[in-house]
Amino acid sequence: MPDSLPDPLHELLARLREARDAAAQDPFGDPVLLIALAISRRMDDGLLDLEGLTALVQRLSDQAAADRARRIAAYVGLDAGPPDLRILAERLVRPDPEDSPIPFARFRALVETPRFAAVFTAHPTFSLPQATGTALAEAASGAEFPAGLPHRPPAPTLADEFEQAVAAIQRGRDALDGLAAALLDAARGVWGDRWTTLVPRPVLLASWVGYDTDGRTDIGWWDTLRLRLVMKRLQLDRLQAQLDALGDCAAPIAARIAAARDAVAAQVAAVPEKPEAEAVARLAAEMVGRRDVALTGTAPLLDLFPAAIAAAPDDAARQALVVARAGLAAHGLALAHTHVRLNAAQVHNAVRQRLGLAASADDMAQRRGLLGTINAALGEVQAQPVDFGALIAEQASAARLMLVCAQIAKHVDGSAPIRFLIAETETGYTLLAALWLAKRFGAEQAVELSPLFETAEALDRGERVLEEALRSPHYRDYVRRHGRLCLQFGYSDSGRYVGQLAGSYLAERLKLRLVELLRRHKLDGIEVVLFDTHGESVGRGGHPDSLADRLAYLSPPQARGALDRAGLRLREETAFQGGDGYLLFGTPRLAEATIAGIAAHAFAPAGPVDDPVYAEADYVADFFATVRKEMQALVEDPGYAALLGAFGPGLLDRTGSRPAVRQSDGMGGPVRISHPSQLRAIPNNAILQQLGWMANSLHGLGTAATANPDAFNDLRARSPRFKRALALAARAAACSDLGVLRAVVDTLDPGPWLDRAGFTRRPGRREELLGVAATVERLDLDAPVRRLFRRLQADHLSLRHAWPDLPAMPDRLVLLHALRLALIHRIWLLAATLPEFSPRHGATRESLALRILQLDIAPAVALLEEIFPAAPGAVVAMDFHEPAPEREGLSYAREHAGIFRPMARLFDLVRGCGAAITHEVGAFG
Repeated sequence: MPDSLPDPLHELLARLREARDAAAQDPFGDPVLLIALAISRRMDDGLLDLEGLTALVQRLSDQAAADRARRIAAYVGLDAGPPDLRILAERLVRPDPEDSPIPFARFRALVETPRFAAVFTAHPTFSLPQATGTALAEAASGAEFPAGLPHRPPAPTLADEFEQAVAAIQRGRDALDGLAAALLDAARGVWGDRWTTLVPRPVLLASWVGYDTDGRTDIGWWDTLRLRLVMKRLQLDRLQAQLDALGDCAAPIAARIAAARDAVAAQVAAVPEKPEAEAVARLAAEMVGRRDVALTGTAPLLDLFPAAIAAAPDDAARQALVVARAGLAAHGLALAHTHVRLNAAQVHNAVRQRLGLAASADDMAQRRGLLGTINAALGEVQAQPVDFGALIAEQASAARLMLVCAQIAKHVDGSAPIRFLIAETETGYTLLAALWLAKRFGAEQAVELSPLFETAEALDRGERVLEEALRSPHYRDYVRRHGRLCLQFGYSDSGRYVGQLAGSYLAERLKLRLVELLRRHKLDGIEVVLFDTHGESVGRGGHPDSLADRLAYLSPPQARGALDRAGLRLREETAFQGGDGYLLFGTPRLAEATIAGIAAHAFAPAGPVDDPVYAEADYVADFFATVRKEMQALVEDPGYAALLGAFGPGLLDRTGSRPAVRQSDGMGGPVRISHPSQLRAIPNNAILQQLGWMANSLHGLGTAATANPDAFNDLRARSPRFKRALALAARAAACSDLGVLRAVVDTLDPGPWLDRAGFTRRPGRREELLGVAATVERLDLDAPVRRLFRRLQADHLSLRHAWPDLPAMPDRLVLLHALRLALIHRIWLLAATLPEFSPRHGATRESLALRILQLDIAPAVALLEEIFPAAPGAVVAMDFHEPAPEREGLSYAREHAGIFRPMARLFDLVRGCGAAITHEVGAFG
């Protein structure tokens, strides 16, 4: 574009501000559609071509990414300078600077007890190209974010996800070593040489990348075994690197590690790509034959450390050895602890087959009998031999996963238990059935069974679920033997069905109820592991203000205090999901700051809770019950599914290796969504972000707040817990705008398209607009979507009245939505110009136009290019030995140049805008 022309970004932002100011005085104004129309006219007039639009989207993406980097730095506290772990360590030694140090035994208990774990998950939130993610993390660590990088993600594979997880975990382990060194330094200054006996491990790392089979069938048992072996090899590599520089004192340990590394490398190489019998037999030979050399526990290595520490030439070498030992003792023979995950239904199916059960776990009328049957079976079950051949023969996925756990404990690492997470646990029978499988395959001591309470029903009934399990003496004995009860709380389904704020309240209420339940069953003294799985964005429960707020929001002081008073030791765990979560470990500085924040939270004393939210329990219960009721009604509104499914899935790039839920039938296009349950939680939330209305974090608050505005504002001012919850809603409001949503709703209404057709004077445009209006009419979404908009609008107006300073969407984000809407409109106008053709592969011109309106662009364009080939083909140059006619109708180059290629490029820009919006929000889904 010529330098003399005004900057299109500045010009459009200025125009938008004027339109928003005017709309504030005009209840019928629509600034978003106005700017979208202005952009479209600039395209018509040649002031904005595809190259100019591409540059504009790139600038907006770069600016959004640079701002996101600044927010990440502030989130972990890097804007205030690098964390000083020495201060944290010294406060543990001497909580009051005026007092004497605490006893050494107490310090040992503080630092050797795992208090927190960071869990790296593979949820599909890998929303950036890896190089761009790296640049974003480096910018958060103080570098400049470079302009011109791509922002749309390539669809990652499981190998890509694992690679990114490993890189983040490596940096996390380095930061944990720094924490251990700081704790040792503090101890050395007070207790002399006794510091060398410490094994500090207050914070752990874990991963389920490659081990999570809930909702996916593309991870075979051989994949899980291979990746677990790789994690073992990486741990040995890490130890080797730590010891190499220490010379003779560490030579015996290094030699033992070197032998183990070679054996593990051979085992990794032997894992087959497919579970063919001969290949699995070769694998078994390597696993069994090299078992002792490869090590199956940490004891042979840990036993060598005291002599090495005694022989070390100086304190630096001694500290390096103590730090290396701590990392080994904390994580076993793996770079991070192992979590596997599957669904409760898979457990039920596996046990039903083996015990010949006819009753369903979902049938409340038969629940008591089913619990009695499984409890009796637990008293009779005998462990059977397990080999790798059983993995080939086993068809039930839950049984196969338990077999894998048994083989990992036997042949890979038996020093650290495997967390066995069970999604959608809504009955104690699920836990007893899983325990039966564990006993059957000899894995009872190898696995830590953990229910996932995520649905509203599970959060409501979680206490009853555990009660059903704990009535079994077998389950109580299992918990006592492990000395630990593991529980997982989800924020995906609860958030999207009852609202994020109500879901958080239900999770806290359940945690408080569990304290009395454990006391009643005389389980005081055990360790309680509370694992909160959530996303990085407000749409999935990760608090947006700061890491400290996130940890306090997920683990309110009231719940921590109740566990402490009951004599129950607490270990907290939190998720870092996909590529977005890994950004907090994206550089050494970020990882160190994140670990420092986690350690500060983990070591904070439980203490008394002085928060008025707990004194107003009745009001708070009514408030969140209202939010829940309103959100549940919204989910059942047909207009909500219509809005999500109209073209929302087409806005999303694939951000994970998990297969897409919504399938195309190959002819008729994407399946029409009739209920939000047909979408996974992450795309559900991502669509809300992309449509500019984060209903799952906002809806229902208006009705709840206006029921008692005085109490609402009083708690908002005085209660840290209530204020922190509403801060999440405030961030959602800053990413939401009724004007943006109204523009989307208007786009799905044929009326505005007809209005434009009556207004336009541009040759040929009237016919295009009428064509779009006719196709939109066939979508038949305007009535339910407009009713839905009125529901959302009414609730939000109530919230704005009760909360006048609620944040609003910034101009740049509004402009992104308007720009993308203009691009979508241009695609739809091109769809109206499609040439007629005879039905091909079951598709007609009308069905393809509908697919294009739903933004199912790539397959639609591919089919159009097949129907209308660009080149006439080889026939033109061939001699058929007779006079040839004109080769008419053999080339559709004009359609390719004027419709198909522009449509594909416009759609790339639509997705590019989506990537920029993800930056503005701060995470995907």
